[in-house]
Amino acid sequence: MPSASRAVSDSGRSVPSGLWRDADFRRLWTGQTVSQLGEHASLVVLPLFAVLTLNAGADQLGVLRAVGQAPILLLSLFAGAWVDRWRTRTTMVLTDAGRALAMGAAATAGLFGLLGLPVLLAVAFAVGALSVFFDVAYQASLVRLVERDQLVRGNSALEGSRSAAQIGGPALGGALVSLLSAPVAAASSALFFALSFLSVRRIRRTESVPGRAEHLPRVWRRIHEGLRFVAGDALLRSVCLASAVFQFSFAAVMTAYLLFLPRELHLPGTVVGLALAAAGPGALLGSLLAARLPGRFGHGPVLVCAAVLGDGAFLCVPALHGSSAVTVAALLAIGFVSGLGGQLVNVTVMAVRQAVTPDGMQGRAAATITFVGMGLTPLGSLAGGFLAQQWGLRTSLLVTAAGMMLSPVVMASSPLRRLGRELPAPHDAPPTAVHPGPSRDTPPRR
Repeated sequence: MPSASRAVSDSGRSVPSGLWRDADFRRLWTGQTVSQLGEHASLVVLPLFAVLTLNAGADQLGVLRAVGQAPILLLSLFAGAWVDRWRTRTTMVLTDAGRALAMGAAATAGLFGLLGLPVLLAVAFAVGALSVFFDVAYQASLVRLVERDQLVRGNSALEGSRSAAQIGGPALGGALVSLLSAPVAAASSALFFALSFLSVRRIRRTESVPGRAEHLPRVWRRIHEGLRFVAGDALLRSVCLASAVFQFSFAAVMTAYLLFLPRELHLPGTVVGLALAAAGPGALLGSLLAARLPGRFGHGPVLVCAAVLGDGAFLCVPALHGSSAVTVAALLAIGFVSGLGGQLVNVTVMAVRQAVTPDGMQGRAAATITFVGMGLTPLGSLAGGFLAQQWGLRTSLLVTAAGMMLSPVVMASSPLRRLGRELPAPHDAPPTAVHPGPSRDTPPRR
């Protein structure tokens, strides 16, 4: 990475010739890392508490996961419209504070013996809703902090931190629930969100937020602009469809998987956490490879091959039996391979999406893809619970894992397959998507 000092572009945005020399990028990276650690811990803490302590059945676990994922469907589009008009730093700070309070409330309820399924549902929905806004904001924040030629490396660094969180979060959450208690595990997630709050709020650079007109268009009009932009772009349409197929199937897989490990393979909570965390090292390697492989082999071939590798790994899970060391080793290998392929896809797709999207549409494009791609996850979780209840865990795992393989098929049949070594140029936004005028939400640098 070049070592020249930072310059300032004509547009007022800083040009990072060395990302890690940029204090604000480091603060964003640190905040995102610990925030993701808290989020991934909570994704294990709440389901394991329901399964191991409340003896929740497959249908109840499916409902719990669906409630936590429902905000993706309900709020993603609003989050995109919000983020495109306000400072991403403010959004991330507020959502971190809210998630810390929600998990802190869960810990307090647990200490007093009140942490039943209704409380878990409320906490899962609150954390999921705030995470929607945080995830859209941190994706848009990178575009406002760095230049386009740094997007792949910036995304690689941020997604690498998310991979590190995938290593520590599930393992920590599973261990704390198994060895200590659910309230302690919930309190640990609250602590991580609080640390993210402290890091992100220290970002000092004034964001280059797109200007706003004297009279802003209504939120539904801005949402419609984001939908129209994504629907009118062949690359982004393909990303949406491939993501929707994957996320629906993956949600169904994980509902059955979280029951399969403790009940069919008789694994303790600590080992379940380690099996889930195994995706982290693979994802970390995938982040590093994503900074190099697309530029060498082309973005399209990397996307298709990585999706086949990562999605196909779960087809091996139904063949496992017992809780022997061989089974545990196989689960770790499956998690590693799925994390590697999945992260290659994530980083590459994010770079493509950011490259083709103009600045004034970044939040809405990210939110629209999240809405279409991940909006089906609540239905996937419900479907996974239903299939596990009706067909059994092993059969439902095989069927839902096979469904994940439709995602690379969609990619291979779309314009994504033809993407070369260079990222595509920004595409034109709808004429009403960027409203001229001074920005009123960007305070002076402090």
